[in-house]
Amino acid sequence: MIRFEDVSVRYDGAPGPTVRGVDLTVEEGELMLLVGPSGVGKSTLLGAVNGLVPHFTGGTLHGRVTVAGRDTRSHKPRELADVVGSVGQDPLAHFVTDTVEDELAYAMESLGLAPGVMRRRVEETLDLLGLADLRDRPLATLSGGQQQRVAIGSVLTPHPAVLVLDEPTSALDPAAAEEVLAVLQRLVHDLGTTVLLAEHRLERVVQYADRVALLAAPGAALVTGPPAEVLAVSPVRPPVVALGGLAGWVPLPLTVRDARRRAAGLRERLTGVPVPPPGGVPLPAAPPKLSGDLPAPRREGRRALLRGLLGPGRRPRHGSDTSTSTSTSTREPYALVSRLAVRRGRVEALREVSLSVAAGETVALMGRNGAGKSTLLGSLVGLVDPFSGTVRVGGLTPHRTRPQELIGHVGLVPQDPRDLLSADTVAAECAAADADASAAPGTCRALVARLLPGIDDPTHPRDLSEGQRLTLALSIVLTARPPLILLDEPTRGLDYAAKARLVEVLRNLVAEGHAVVLATHDVELAAELAHRVVILAEGETVADGPTADVVRSSPSFAPQVTKILAPQPWLTVSQVSTALNEPTVCAGPGPEAGSDDGTGGHPERAEPGRALGRDGGDPPPGGPGTTEDSEGAGAARNTERADRASGEETAAAGAAGARPVPGRAGVGPGAGRQDGAPPVCRPDRPGTGPGPDEDGRAPAPEEADGACSGRGGDVVASSTGDEGAAPAAEEER
Repeated sequence: MIRFEDVSVRYDGAPGPTVRGVDLTVEEGELMLLVGPSGVGKSTLLGAVNGLVPHFTGGTLHGRVTVAGRDTRSHKPRELADVVGSVGQDPLAHFVTDTVEDELAYAMESLGLAPGVMRRRVEETLDLLGLADLRDRPLATLSGGQQQRVAIGSVLTPHPAVLVLDEPTSALDPAAAEEVLAVLQRLVHDLGTTVLLAEHRLERVVQYADRVALLAAPGAALVTGPPAEVLAVSPVRPPVVALGGLAGWVPLPLTVRDARRRAAGLRERLTGVPVPPPGGVPLPAAPPKLSGDLPAPRREGRRALLRGLLGPGRRPRHGSDTSTSTSTSTREPYALVSRLAVRRGRVEALREVSLSVAAGETVALMGRNGAGKSTLLGSLVGLVDPFSGTVRVGGLTPHRTRPQELIGHVGLVPQDPRDLLSADTVAAECAAADADASAAPGTCRALVARLLPGIDDPTHPRDLSEGQRLTLALSIVLTARPPLILLDEPTRGLDYAAKARLVEVLRNLVAEGHAVVLATHDVELAAELAHRVVILAEGETVADGPTADVVRSSPSFAPQVTKILAPQPWLTVSQVSTALNEPTVCAGPGPEAGSDDGTGGHPERAEPGRALGRDGGDPPPGGPGTTEDSEGAGAARNTERADRASGEETAAAGAAGARPVPGRAGVGPGAGRQDGAPPVCRPDRPGTGPGPDEDGRAPAPEEADGACSGRGGDVVASSTGDEGAAPAAEEER
């Protein structure tokens, strides 16, 4: 149904191809999962299926892509619309109407379907995706997750033969994500729909995939095969797979059910072992004090005002605002919300909500889409006027405080990072952030390089992937180091390594006395980082307590490790790794294991004699997980590690409070892997894995902003109103 033949894509001005030499066939009725770190070209491959690459995005396409027998070089996106339905990372860029019901019907109207057919399919889709109560709502009033469901529904109503989905569950709560994936599975199994899906939250989708295609680095060779085999050599792995690698299970489990059946021995080893605190950082008895002050922002223009409402600012002077009490129960909160009610037209977004956040504390707001999480964050930064109740941040009332004063107390990273981005290059954005915060030149750029290596200075922000744009916006806010940091879905579009680096940065800020409030559907992030979890439902607080107590008692918000090891109180792979004190020595072609750029070693559990081939065929040269990229992506080298102690000895050592042995590489929490699970390399189970290539980074446009056309295509107006023609698509045979 979908066929890539020696496909390479290169964008103008890029140092190398974003994807290179891709050969892939997706059969009719197959669900193919595309995985890989952020920025490796997954969205570019998806865009090539519906013709957006290169007809809309520009760039040069070598090779051939065919869908249902149609060559995308000679068929423009509108000529593939009856066959291919696509949903990108940004649902707002997808909408063309004003209300939910109109959006669901629009694609069918364009294809000329009969009114009766349209009405029936709209009703079916409303029921399938739980949108019936929203049918008359304006799209602009929906939460990010609700908009995501509408975007998915709008491509389901025409019943396309092929679905191309880029991060379809990234903004959905766990229950809504399960509903969407169940719909996709039904389409695949019952109607024979072909699905090509890219997703970073693999814990949600990997069990539904028939095959997995791995892009390990920009320009790397594509590796395909059964999910368990590919994930054994993948640099991105869900917690259930990471835990299986840590425990030495072969083959690796893909579901909680499979892991639970094999976890009896691991539970026995962990019996009686003290559980490290969530995130490895206990809540301090007395909040640490922030030290030093930054001068007032020097920019007073429109850009400074926007960033004042939505982002960074100078650090305030600290005095009586920070409590020095030694009791956690009596610490003075830096942010205090009391009986807050917010109305949006006829919708009561928040009802009698109370919340306190102290310095040095991390609070995760969770709940289904539309529960009021983003509204609560907006009230803390002054974007939302209360209907009743009070909000205080650093002694100020946000909605009554001038932005120039408020930005010294709170910074917000919104769901849509473009709200904070206005320059033409990454370098210009970072320079403006340094000036806004009166920070030392290069401060913001250093944060970007630390959180997500490989983003080039000349790159336009709109040419970044959704996760890369979010990282840039986050770096802009963190440049000013505000005492209260608000994050709205901060891991949307981030792979596990990038998420682990974000966790490290936020932990350091919390240790310095900053308070963090994040609204998230990422249960693994909450388990890794948060001291407290607050669950909202229908605008009301239904739970507020320590992370372990809240998430362990919730089937929807419990992380995978908790489900696998229940009734024991473990939350994350990193906690288990720390408790087992697992020694690891793994080397790779790039930075050493555990380095900040996330390119260190990873667990390998490939069975002897089994090799992964590209497109399920012959294995790539050099063995599983190797690449043919000449620009820096090499095969990881295996090294031997010390023999693992027996289960009884390990459990006894953990119970006795044994600590990592100094001088032993990879020992301790989070060693080797950025998602917290240490690499496990065994001489009797050889395996290699590709390391991400930072040098081969190329822009991968995700949005309809570029002015270009493909081979003989129409001229498309850019977002700035300019017109031009993109380089014609080329074929190399």
